[in-house]
Amino acid sequence: MGAEMQEVELIESIRALAPMLEEQALQAERDRKPVDSVMAAIEETQAYRWFVPKKYDGFEFSLEGFMEVGMMLGAADVSTAWVVTFCMEHNWLMGLYSAEGQDTIFRKHPYIIAPGALAPKGTARPVDGGYIVTGRWQWGTGVMHANHVMVGALTDHDGDPELCMYVLPIEDAEVIDTWHMSGMVATGSNDIAVTEKFVPACLRLNLTDMRAGDSPGAKLHKTTNFRMPMLPVLGLTAASPAVGCAGRTLQRFKERMEERTVYGTTDRQSERALGQSRLAHLNARQLTLENTLKQTAREVTAWGESGETCPDIERAGLRVRIGHIVREARNIVRDVLEECGASAHNLDNPLQRALRDVETLSGHTVFDLDQRLENYGRTLLGLPPLPPF
Repeated sequence: MGAEMQEVELIESIRALAPMLEEQALQAERDRKPVDSVMAAIEETQAYRWFVPKKYDGFEFSLEGFMEVGMMLGAADVSTAWVVTFCMEHNWLMGLYSAEGQDTIFRKHPYIIAPGALAPKGTARPVDGGYIVTGRWQWGTGVMHANHVMVGALTDHDGDPELCMYVLPIEDAEVIDTWHMSGMVATGSNDIAVTEKFVPACLRLNLTDMRAGDSPGAKLHKTTNFRMPMLPVLGLTAASPAVGCAGRTLQRFKERMEERTVYGTTDRQSERALGQSRLAHLNARQLTLENTLKQTAREVTAWGESGETCPDIERAGLRVRIGHIVREARNIVRDVLEECGASAHNLDNPLQRALRDVETLSGHTVFDLDQRLENYGRTLLGLPPLPPF
């Protein structure tokens, strides 16, 4: 069977679980983490092998297909989709490590399930054979079902600190119950703490060596996926569930229009010209949004195919576009809720959860348009970008 057909089959296997995600979305929010049975079912599909290198019996499937997975899971439950897509993509991050680092992880298990808390909230000091890592990190998406953690720590290098990513088994980390949020409640993105734990040198990677598509893993595998620029890949991972959520919210709006009576009349909302016009406009925006997401994924893939290092100006432009994708997904959900009336905010209505989720999701630092636009403007003017980049 060809790789493309295998990819389609895995997508369909994951799609078959979408009704389960949607049915369990309220329970996940009550539990403040994805439902265990849902996560087990997703793992059984082998979804986490999506980006694992073929060298380790992984699939190395496409970034554009991954967008399809993110959208369809996001349509069912954006919080669980956020966790699953992050953990799928963190196997791609693992594929950027050295051969020794990847052997250490993938020879023991065909994939990892791990949060990636890459902010410099930890420190690492060198010792024989590796580093001692200590720190506490927020936003531990995936930690409630993890077998590893990936954390960022400032590492002394001849007196000049480097921001590096370290991989540790979950047993070396403490999960701290801090996730009390108004939106994205079901992600369970609790804090992670590590205290004086040893990490082998091969499981450390300088983030600077990962960002442009020229990582150790890119040189090792010499394949499209591992030559793609890091931050646009991370941004697309986070954006796809938001786009799926917007699409499902719009579908629910259409269903609601056919049932809802306009106040003061006997007309269904679907029978009124204003409602029809607004639905058409929202539908056109959603189609444009989905096409933009997929086109951006194709452009990021093209940089991997080219074998060239993605330049600063291209990475900056891609990150601005991804920020706009998420903003538009949020705005579509906002506009739908505005058309639905106050009853849509009943806690039993999935529309209000979609709004809370995308409002929270859009606040993620990767979508900070002020920073992204400043950096893009700087590169357009020939000025060096500002960190993080």
